[in-house]
This record gives sequence, C-alpha cells and structure tokens, in this order.
Amino acid sequence: MKKIIVWFRKDLRLHDQPALWEATQQGMVIPVFIRSKEEIESQTSDASLWWLHHSLLSFQKNRFPLIIRVGNTENVLQELINETDADAVFFNEDPNPSIQADDHEIMIPLKAQNIEIRQFNGHNLFSPNDVLNQKQEPYKVFTSFWKRSMQAQAHLPVPAPHSLTLYTSPIKSLEVDELNLLSFVPWHDKLLSHWDPGEMGALNKWEQFLHRGISDYEKKRDFPFEEGTSMLSPYLASGDISIRSIYHTLKDLDNPASSFTRQLIWKEFAQHQLIHFPSFPSKPLRANFEKFPWINDDEGFTRWTKGQTGYPLVDAGMRELWETGCMHNRVRMVAASFLVKHLLIDWRKGSDWFKQTLVDFDLANNAMGWQWITGSGIDSSPFFRIFNPIIQSEKFDPDGDYIKKWIPELSDVKAAFIHQPWKAPNAMYPAPIVDHASARLRALEAYKIIK
Repeated sequence: MKKIIVWFRKDLRLHDQPALWEATQQGMVIPVFIRSKEEIESQTSDASLWWLHHSLLSFQKNRFPLIIRVGNTENVLQELINETDADAVFFNEDPNPSIQADDHEIMIPLKAQNIEIRQFNGHNLFSPNDVLNQKQEPYKVFTSFWKRSMQAQAHLPVPAPHSLTLYTSPIKSLEVDELNLLSFVPWHDKLLSHWDPGEMGALNKWEQFLHRGISDYEKKRDFPFEEGTSMLSPYLASGDISIRSIYHTLKDLDNPASSFTRQLIWKEFAQHQLIHFPSFPSKPLRANFEKFPWINDDEGFTRWTKGQTGYPLVDAGMRELWETGCMHNRVRMVAASFLVKHLLIDWRKGSDWFKQTLVDFDLANNAMGWQWITGSGIDSSPFFRIFNPIIQSEKFDPDGDYIKKWIPELSDVKAAFIHQPWKAPNAMYPAPIVDHASARLRALEAYKIIK
C-alpha cells in the first residue's frame, strides 16, 4: 500500500483537510507534526503557542495519534521517509508567503529522490489570482473586493474521511509536553476557563453561534457587553475550523451576503494583501508613514498594556485581553487607535503586543487591523479620524456593563460617571494619562509632517 506522510500544521482537523482527505483516498496515512527549529527561533506568539499545545492535545485525544518530532523540517521529513519507506509527502500550504517559500526549498531534495510531493490549498476561500481587478491587479478597496468575491466561486470544502488506514509500526514520537510550547507566563493558566482549543471545541462553538447567535449578529456585534459575536476567531486563526466550511454553510442560508459573511471576506482580503504585499506586517503600505514622528513613551505603553490609561473602555479591553487572550473587535479598534493616535506610539509596537497576547493572532488580520487604524494601509481609516474613547464608550457600552465586568474597581460607580470616572466624587480611578482634546491636536500636528 502507498505510504503517505501527511504533514499537519495549522490544520489540526478532520473536516476540510485536503491533504489528509487525498491521502486517505490513495493509501496509508503517516500523520506527522513537526515543531521546526526555524519556528522556535522566530519567537512565535506566546498565546498562539498555548493554543497550539492544547489543540494538539485535543487532536491526540479525540482524533488519532500524531508522530511528533522537533528539528530542521527537511531533515525530519528525510528521517521519517527513511524510517517508514514513505512514498509521498502531502501537506496544506501555510498562508504565510515566507513560509511557502521555505516549503518550496524543503521539497526540492525530496523530489530529487522521486518522493511524490503534493501541496493543497486548505486555508483560502479564493485563489489570489482569481480575485483581481480589471487591470489584473490586487484590489486595494475592500468594497470592490467584496463585490468581486460575491461573483467568484469559492473553493469547496472536502469532507472528513469516512475511514483511513494509519501507519501502525512502532516509531519514535515525542509527547506534546516535550515540545515546550507553554511559556512561563502565568496568565496562560486561566485561558482554559475561557476556551476549549481543538476541532471539537471549534465545531461546538460554530454550532452554538449558527443556531443561537447569527440571527442577532448584525444587531449585537458592536456592543461588547452583548454575547453578539461568534467567538470563532482563535479557531479560524489556528486552523481548528475551516473558513470554507463556514462560508459554504452560510451560502446555503437565506442570506448568504450577511454581515458575518462580510467579516469572513475581510479576513480573506487581509490574507490576499499578505500574499501580494508580504512586507506589510512590518512596513506601512503608504511609504510616507515611515517618516511619522512616533514617540518613544515606555510609561505610556506600559500603562496601555496593563489597562491603566484612565479611559475605562480602553482599560477594560486591555484587561479582557490579558485575562482571556482575546478582545471584542469594537474595543480592539478603540484601544489600538488610542495607542497610535493619543499616545503617538508606533503601531508596530502595539502589533507585537497583540501578537504575544492574542489567542486569535493571525499575521495578516493583525497587520491589516493595525494599518487600517493607523491609516498607513490599503483602504484604511484616515489618520485624522481619531476615536474619542469617551464617546465610543457611551455609544457602545452605555450602561458600563462591559467596563464593570473587566474593571471591578468601577463596579460601584454610578452610570453618570462610568465613562469619565475621574469626575466622580471621591474618585479613586486614575485620571487619563492624556487629555483627549490635547492628544487629538498633537496627533493632527504630527500628521502634518508626513501629509
């Protein structure tokens, strides 16, 4: 029987797993997970590694055992081929273009040995070259991308294998704990009370949202005190659930062009930007922002990370992030805007903090979000559009329910003062680290330098 190494990465699932599906149709599956030295050296997100650790444990428990190795990817694959007499290596390409380039180099010597190499698209709804404008260039306006995507044929998901033949001969494998994915940061200990990583948890969360939440999504999604969002972002970022399966399920509903579908297409738009502009996680797409006069404000940055800015909505969001590894999207925008425009701290510093602390960290989505807020990216909000954190708080958390949930010291503050607690009698909450009006004027003056 043909022996096929299936190399698992950001796709620890059975549903819509093209590499696994095709391998089950052709022969015996040798399921492999490799923690490469290259990944270890690149300092992947702490929170994402926590998620990966528990996603691996879930897969081992609820699906089937993986052969786990650590080392140089090319060397590990070569060792496995020698140990198992494998005929082929199947894998789904990583959405990161730089990793795709590495994959190409890794496979060259294997192909030279007549090892069959097949890679599959297991992450994107559309092939990047299928969603281009009339000039055959990538779209730079989301609305245009959205309209074009509604006319394009998205990739269909493949079913979960009905049966598979696994390689059962004895072969050495590490335990998940031996990968040392967990850091010594104690905040990880509490994440399990908020999340259930893995495919089983993902499918359960999707079913709950599909049957109980999606009908109210448009109405509730901007209000952080409501349970109005899907909470699927970490499962999508990790590959525990397939965006294609979700998308096609939504297309079968009465309103395929729903606001939730639009969020999926935004995620796809971000991924296409990463493919077309690989440097955009670290370089502004609008080159004039390279000369922006950012301020090196260590104290301001620390108070932002700890949720001690004096603006309750910002602080509640940053504390939610530290507690859960996630943050409501509306609040995420306000918090990011505050760092960039009120404190004039380089967006890349905030992006790095989110990378370390978000369980739903996604390279393309994170970069798109920060460049959108900064005004330096494609189809971005203009820099001069500066969120007022007080007005945002009053509009989207009018009674302060979200604020009080994450800032217990404000739990007894009356509604009249919950958005500006420094004005309350005998105020105990710290005053804002910057005055909104003054910070806004300072930001607009800084913007004039590059305008």
